[in-house]
Amino acid sequence: MRKELVIALRATLVTLILTGVLYPLAATGAAQALFGERANGSLARNDSGQVVGSELVGQAFAAAPYLQGRPSAAGNNGYDATSSSGSNFGATSKKLRDRVVADVARLRKDNPEAPLPIPDALLTASASGLDPDLPPEAALWQSARIAKARNVTEDRVRAVIENHVQGRDLGFLGEPRVNVLELNLALDQQFGRPPALPTSATVAGTR
Repeated sequence: MRKELVIALRATLVTLILTGVLYPLAATGAAQALFGERANGSLARNDSGQVVGSELVGQAFAAAPYLQGRPSAAGNNGYDATSSSGSNFGATSKKLRDRVVADVARLRKDNPEAPLPIPDALLTASASGLDPDLPPEAALWQSARIAKARNVTEDRVRAVIENHVQGRDLGFLGEPRVNVLELNLALDQQFGRPPALPTSATVAGTR
């Protein structure tokens, strides 16, 4: 029995070292060497070098000079990275219908010069509630509001958006998209940071 116990303990120790120490170290080292930025969370920084979020996690932008992302049901107020989830409302849900009706009214009020219909992505939440991207058409739909708020021509805003459209991964996976946080940082870099905005509405502190 002592012999069997020694063998069992030896096997446990070897397995622990292989799977609990060596494999995690190898995987972490490979991730850092091959795609360190992604492995560290794809953190985004403003012009001052301050971390303002992750390109992989959506966050709220309510101010007119900034691109606004998809609705979110993550957490009590949305965009809570610790409570990733969808609303799980069905197509016949009154709460879902009321939320969409309210969003339609808000979007039409805030974007009076934008064409109809409103892009679906601006009315539908993602399953995670943290989708960081928008389809290009949903981003371009907001260009008139952003241009007016920043006192620049709409063509200049549309050019910034179009320059930040990301294609399909490997040429065939997914759909073209615009990263909301990355685009808002680019807008500030191109046109300057809008004055007199509440901290909660700016790129430097949307959390």
